[in-house]
Amino acid sequence: MQVDIQEYIPVLIPLIILQIGLALYAIVDVFKHPHYKFGNRTLWLIVCAFISFLGPILYFAFGKGED
Repeated sequence: MQVDIQEYIPVLIPLIILQIGLALYAIVDVFKHPHYKFGNRTLWLIVCAFISFLGPILYFAFGKGED
């Protein structure tokens, strides 16, 4: 059984765009905010850049501090 990748492209492209956009938004937000609830800037940059969808979601839920 061979999988034809072209069948999945209409689903994969929006997911890839969403993942990249969410990661970039989170990384920009990490650079803008000096205070974090947990961890430091370096930790959150690594988490947002390398842990696909979950990294930016974790940052906004647990890392982003008060302005």
